[in-house]
Amino acid sequence: MYHAVRDLVCSLPEPGWNYGHNRSPFYDRALARGAAFVVYNRRMMPVSLKDSDRFEGYWALRRGVVRLDTGELPTEIVGPDAERLLNRIFTRDVSKMKPGRSTYGVACWDDGGLLVDGILIRLEQDRFWYVQADGDFIGWTRAHALGMDVEIRDPQSWVHQVQGPKAFDVLADACDEGMPEPFRYFDAREVTMGGQKVLITRTGWTAEMGFEIYTRPDMDHAALWDHVSAAGANHGMMDIGLDAMDIRRIEGAILNNGSDIDATMTPHAAGLGAFVAMDKGEFFGRKALEGVDPRTRMYGIACKDAEALVGGPVARGGKQIGHITASGWSPYLEQGVAFVRLNNADLVEPRGVEVMGFDLAMHPAQIVDLPFYDAEKRIPRGLDKPVV
Repeated sequence: MYHAVRDLVCSLPEPGWNYGHNRSPFYDRALARGAAFVVYNRRMMPVSLKDSDRFEGYWALRRGVVRLDTGELPTEIVGPDAERLLNRIFTRDVSKMKPGRSTYGVACWDDGGLLVDGILIRLEQDRFWYVQADGDFIGWTRAHALGMDVEIRDPQSWVHQVQGPKAFDVLADACDEGMPEPFRYFDAREVTMGGQKVLITRTGWTAEMGFEIYTRPDMDHAALWDHVSAAGANHGMMDIGLDAMDIRRIEGAILNNGSDIDATMTPHAAGLGAFVAMDKGEFFGRKALEGVDPRTRMYGIACKDAEALVGGPVARGGKQIGHITASGWSPYLEQGVAFVRLNNADLVEPRGVEVMGFDLAMHPAQIVDLPFYDAEKRIPRGLDKPVV
């Protein structure tokens, strides 16, 4: 049975059970705007705000600048054996990273299935942060750190991101000493904002230009939020929920661990084979990945007259060939956009299919390669002009 509903979290002004999740230091700001939340990494992340329509937020992201308080979870790995440990955990060659840089990092289980993905930051030669999607990274890494000279700890950092073509205008105004130079794609820098030191990375979950801000536990979080708000006000910055970003990340082929991809898939099946360095030393999952099918099972779905139902079937000739893992309506492309996970890689042709919409009816659609556009990442690199 398919249901065109979703489950969100609300806050009630009453006592009772309230365990198993954590609130951002910016939670009250979202609550005051009528936020509904999801729990991600045991952290509450605003999905929608009553005063921020998802399409209005989408266009603000594409044409201006937006801010989102995220549920990303940073972990610090520090010590003489930090690089050696992380080279065993991740499929990329961590030894090639330089301090002040970040990279997209994928980790696998022993059987080659995906464990987690996220952003790995090298702050110093023996000090890293991993900013993960939802997953089992901490327990897995702690278990394999036994006997190594390394410490794995919670830096008690919260992440919010500022994204859009005007993001760096906000950054220049928010930084006490102006825009950091250089600040290349995937750079990491420590800056001061309103007299408070923060870490920023030129990353995001939107396929747009932007940066992320990582807090410290001993700072004045409210003052930081207000300081960035004042800088953003000069450029029309809008606070949004995840819904607006979700559309854009689908267009940009940014996958979500645990829903789009999971432990039943290899990086290759997820379309992430480019992030596996089989020519480096041993890492978890390496043997299992030798000789696997290099073809992806993840594709896009373009539907002219419907928004596909998450979890709903994708069919050809009346036979289900896959299912929808994420979906939205793209105002830019003027069509429904979605991810499909095919049952196997052989099923990609022919491209004409039918998908179930939120009306629970089947609609004609096309399988398309990901991303939907900007495969060279020219937009987040600042090489293309914003849409008008």
